[in-house]
Amino acid sequence: MNQGTMRILVVDDFAAWRQFVCSILEKEARWHVVSEASDGLEAVLKAQELTPDLILLDIGLPKLSGIEAARRIREVAPNSKILCVSTHADFDFVEQALATGASGYVLKAYAGSELVPAMEAIFQGKRFVSSRLKGLISAGAEDSISREAVTPRKASEESVHNNRAFIPGENGL
Repeated sequence: MNQGTMRILVVDDFAAWRQFVCSILEKEARWHVVSEASDGLEAVLKAQELTPDLILLDIGLPKLSGIEAARRIREVAPNSKILCVSTHADFDFVEQALATGASGYVLKAYAGSELVPAMEAIFQGKRFVSSRLKGLISAGAEDSISREAVTPRKASEESVHNNRAFIPGENGL
C-alpha cells in the first residue's frame, strides 16, 4: 500500500449506503475513493483494473456474492486489502470472509463507530473484526483483536435493529 493517500473501492448494491460511506471517507485527505461498484462481478473487474489499496466489500451482492468476489479479487488484485462490511452477523459469513483473505469484517450497524478504526488497523497490517463479532471468530484469528464479545444471536438482533440508523436520510441522519 502507498504511504500517502489510500485508494479505496466501495462495493455495495445499495446506493445510499455507498454514498454514506463515501461521505465518511471524503472527510479524510489520506483516503481517496477511486470507484464504486454495485455488484460482485463489477467489484472483481474494478479491483483488477484499479488495484485499490482497500476494498470495502458487502457480502450480500447480486451477480456474485461478496465471498466469491473476495476469492476472485485475491487472484486478480492480490495486494488489495479487503474489509467486509455487512449486515450478516453469522459465524459462517465471518469465517468465510476471513478465510478468503479479508483483513476485517465490520457490521454495518456499527460502521459509524468502527469503519474508520477498522480501516486504520488494516492499513497498519492488523486484522479487525467488529466488537459484536469477536465471540464468533476462531481463537487463532483473535491474536490481534481485542474487542468485547456478545452472542451471535444478540449481534444479529442488534445488527437488524440498528442497521437503519446508518442509512442517510433516515432517523435524522
